[in-house]
Amino acid sequence: MSLPRLNGMIGALEKGQHCFSLFAPLEPQVAIELQQSPYDGVVFEGEHQGWDVRALRDSLQFLLNRGQILKNGSPAPSITPMARVPANGVEKNQFLAKQALDLGCYGIVFPHISTVDEAYNAIAACRYPRLKNKPLYEPQGIRGDGPMQACRYWGISQQDYYERADVWPLAPKGEILAVLQIEDTTGISNLRDILKNVPGIGAIVIGIGDLSQELGYPRQSDHPEVRAAMAEIVAICKEMNVVVGHPHVEASNAQRIVDEGFRFLMCAAPRNFSTLEKTRAITGR
Repeated sequence: MSLPRLNGMIGALEKGQHCFSLFAPLEPQVAIELQQSPYDGVVFEGEHQGWDVRALRDSLQFLLNRGQILKNGSPAPSITPMARVPANGVEKNQFLAKQALDLGCYGIVFPHISTVDEAYNAIAACRYPRLKNKPLYEPQGIRGDGPMQACRYWGISQQDYYERADVWPLAPKGEILAVLQIEDTTGISNLRDILKNVPGIGAIVIGIGDLSQELGYPRQSDHPEVRAAMAEIVAICKEMNVVVGHPHVEASNAQRIVDEGFRFLMCAAPRNFSTLEKTRAITGR
């Protein structure tokens, strides 16, 4: 029997729908509160709040709801967990992605990606090595082999895990979503080359805080120059047919963000689902 789609965020995106997620702290109580939420997924935050693999492991466990899994008849979690690693793209600390994936995360958000080389390394960190004469060789995988915890968390056999543990959309059956954050003008200038030369990027999310900081308008996301830079990123992603994401969707800007073409939507804090509910209504999901 073939396995159903396990990654709910990929499931939404491959249908052409909007995907709903959020950044959440590495705290089990937050994971518990998210169990019954209508989010497609959650990105546990390891960049600004500290990287704690034990807290990530515990958060993954508390996110699961056995009743939901039994009701759905699939090992797929109702809320798909991902993690944002602390290393900037230039630091190339790919072991952080390996640790998160080995625990069972279904994807990684990589902050501060500015060059083709950094983007290539990020995608490679999510892939197992293979021989050059095998299909989908590039980007060449560098992830170390240690999937036992991930297999258990995903609820599938080791061989099934190997078949699914690749990046979407490069691998059609891949369940790993690799999201790159473009957060500076260098990244914008290189974005077209990144998307052209690095297959396997699941989505681009704009780092509005850092981008606005460099432009000289810190946290002024509605400033004309900041909006223009963001529009350039969106235009390039549309041109290259890559999903683009917004990290700060609020009730006041949800309609505009959807109209501008953002599909990876990161909504309000986990204790307040009103923004998510309004945004889902706007998108028809």
